[in-house]
Amino acid sequence: MKQILVATDFSISAGNAFAYALAMAKILKMEVIAIHAIHPTEGINNSTYNAIFIESYYDNKKAALEQWAKNLQAQQNLGEINIHTLCDVGFLKNVIAKYASENPVELLVMGLTGSTGITGIVGSNASMAVTKLRMPTLFVPLGSSFTVAPIITLATDYETKLSHSDVNALKELLMAVETRKMQVLYVAEKSDEIHIQTGEKRIRELLPNAELEFNYIRANSTPNGIVDFINNNHTDILCLVKHQHNILYRLFTSSTVNHVMNKTVKAILVLHE
Repeated sequence: MKQILVATDFSISAGNAFAYALAMAKILKMEVIAIHAIHPTEGINNSTYNAIFIESYYDNKKAALEQWAKNLQAQQNLGEINIHTLCDVGFLKNVIAKYASENPVELLVMGLTGSTGITGIVGSNASMAVTKLRMPTLFVPLGSSFTVAPIITLATDYETKLSHSDVNALKELLMAVETRKMQVLYVAEKSDEIHIQTGEKRIRELLPNAELEFNYIRANSTPNGIVDFINNNHTDILCLVKHQHNILYRLFTSSTVNHVMNKTVKAILVLHE
């Protein structure tokens, strides 16, 4: 069975992301895996646990993760969802990458605190996931919850091509939710009609079963154009395609994304070319 992977540090934000993933899993008919990475020196440098008791420390961590996941599942009344946990030693990037290479992971979910947003996580685990891991990653801000009929918006400049795994993830999401509508937001600052027509055709071919609605920004600033669109059009999940020079990186280095997340956007799905 396909899986949704949730990275957790046992925080409130991670708990909210796990609850979001459970609700998605019910619709998508997937399993949810809670994963926690133990830093290589964790426990050893702790005065309470020296090297002699390190195995006991790891066992306690694993037990705590299992209980954490079960408690949250019970709170959401979603006992029918298959959940599993993995507590492994290593850096989070390596632990996630190793698990994903050996298992049918469809999506990685990570929590964000509402006060910092994406702009406050440069160098953090969330920033690492965007820059180092090539898998569709959903960032869920604190307080967001999944709806069975989410409005999905894909922001694109038509320059990037989605990877096969990311296209599949987007298709799975669109086919499972009650609405198969997806808004496509063209965010390039300059273009021509041929480029637009070619881009529309490519997306229609990638997502033949989706009800696509194409929208075009008429603004000098692309981030401001996205905010204007969000202000006037409801969006639950905003999809951005990772590319070194495109809108995603400009958003990550500005305060715009905090403004976006404070509007109707409940989550940001980062895709890859």
